[in-house]
Amino acid sequence: MSAEQADALREKVARLPGAPGIYRMIDARSSVIYVGKARDLRKRVGSYFTHQSGHTPKVRSMVAQIVDLEVVVTRNENEALILESNLIKELRPRYNVVLRDDKSYPYIYVTTGDAYPRIAFHRGPRHGSGRYFGPYPNAGAVRATLNLLQKLFAVRQCEDTYFANRSRPCLQYQIKRCTAPCVGLITADEYREDIEHALLFLAGRSGEVVDLLVAEMEQASACLDFERAARLRDQIAKIQRVQAEQHITADTGDFDIVVCRTRDGIGCVQVFFIRGGRNLGNKTFFPAHTKDAGEAEIVEAFLPQFYLTGNSERDVPPDIILEHPIDDGGWVGDALGEKRGSAVRLRLNVRGERAKWLEMALHNVELALSERIATDIDQQRRMEALREALDLPEVPARIECFDVSHTRGEATVASCVVFGPEGARKSDYRRFNIEGITPGDDYAAMGQALQRRYGRLKREDSAMPDLLLIDGGPGQVAQALAVLKDLQIDDVTVVGVAKGTSRKPGLEHLVVNDGRDERLLPRDSPALHLIQQIRDEAHRFAITAHRQARARARKKSPLEAVPGIGAKRRQRVIQHFGGLQGVARASIDDLQKVPGISRQLAQQIFDALRESS
Repeated sequence: MSAEQADALREKVARLPGAPGIYRMIDARSSVIYVGKARDLRKRVGSYFTHQSGHTPKVRSMVAQIVDLEVVVTRNENEALILESNLIKELRPRYNVVLRDDKSYPYIYVTTGDAYPRIAFHRGPRHGSGRYFGPYPNAGAVRATLNLLQKLFAVRQCEDTYFANRSRPCLQYQIKRCTAPCVGLITADEYREDIEHALLFLAGRSGEVVDLLVAEMEQASACLDFERAARLRDQIAKIQRVQAEQHITADTGDFDIVVCRTRDGIGCVQVFFIRGGRNLGNKTFFPAHTKDAGEAEIVEAFLPQFYLTGNSERDVPPDIILEHPIDDGGWVGDALGEKRGSAVRLRLNVRGERAKWLEMALHNVELALSERIATDIDQQRRMEALREALDLPEVPARIECFDVSHTRGEATVASCVVFGPEGARKSDYRRFNIEGITPGDDYAAMGQALQRRYGRLKREDSAMPDLLLIDGGPGQVAQALAVLKDLQIDDVTVVGVAKGTSRKPGLEHLVVNDGRDERLLPRDSPALHLIQQIRDEAHRFAITAHRQARARARKKSPLEAVPGIGAKRRQRVIQHFGGLQGVARASIDDLQKVPGISRQLAQQIFDALRESS
């Protein structure tokens, strides 16, 4: 930053209002390198350009690159915090800690308004009239809980359409996972009682469930209904066993635990979800740009990005337990409380059961960070081995791998996966629906995918790979080289990964560049293991896309390809003949009898259905 630019910035800062808002620092390439929030924009932004000796190396490096700044004034501090988090997610500035997580979290949903309520997996907006329990860290945790609920309370989880059309009990009744309310084998009152027990259990009040069941068992025994008493006894034993296994505590509050550890420039954050005294699981995050950031700074950046941005349905608990205080804790707590609709407390120095939960979270975040560092070291070792095996001048910064998938030429799809020194870059993955080629021509499919991929990268002046892997032998490599030559791209190393004659892992031949150089790496080579990982990921991505495309094609009605047949006419034709099979059997005269179908249109429908069959 020149002296003139510094003077211009100081003048601009002096004109800023003393109001809440956000500011964006911009470098010489017009890129936003930092987004911050402020209660007083003039004071906060001005602090960057005064007393610079007190700044951290990270801040001094950032300030040296600033050539301009922009501000947005907000109505209040909470709006500034939310806007800052949204802009960080969108712009990903290099000097901000950035959380890479936009997924929604699953819940358990109970349709309490139904005569026979259903307990189900739910992900997405929570607008239903029933009750929601969660969030759970992943789908597996939800399914495990649903499976447990079926064992303990035998309540239904089937879809409403399935439930309404049963004439006899399904397999779930036979294996004692449901009481068959669909065919009236249990009364509505008895079923409602089971649901109430399940709701108490989900709310962490399993002790109350046991007390209720004990009372029912004693009553059944007094009435000499020993069979029911025995069933209740077994149910009580199962619940008590679950309590012991899941360490359900006396602290029945809802809270999250957020902890952080940093080492070797890597920051790791873990969130534990505690609901009703039950640990629903945890989620691990590795935010970007944490090299010079402290643990409290990372947590402060993490909280608003995790709870306030991305998925607006994310649950905010009344308490969030932290290990260390954060600078703007009151500000963050107020913003979280505004979203929740009631006070949210950032708890420190917890005692009792919560202290034990915190200790467990800290132990787990240490383990996760150690595992990530070990994985990164192993990844670096494999990348270096790859450089040596292929005689590359340096470790490749970007590796792309292509694969083609189809079923006898149907729904041909090509995949492109991208890896770097840090591993897979899934946001850079691409898939290509291949059209206009002879079905089953893998060479033409590969050529089209490469042409589309690198033609676009060249037009947009985007980053090219240092190493291009092709799942195939000399023919596919020759196709790749021809495309690159046509696009005048000559600084990419091309390697084909050809399966051996037995097609067993570890016997792959590497076809380097023009195909005259074939290499067979040792089966225990770290370079070969990396190549296999990348090739397998490309294959997985391609076959997943192919299966989706094939499923879409097979669900598509032949009538959709007929010009002049929109959704309403298509529905009218199908309803007139009672289904697509009836339409297929109809003659041209029969088709013409449908309102709105002319002789010409009937002929087109008739021809289209004959071609599809």
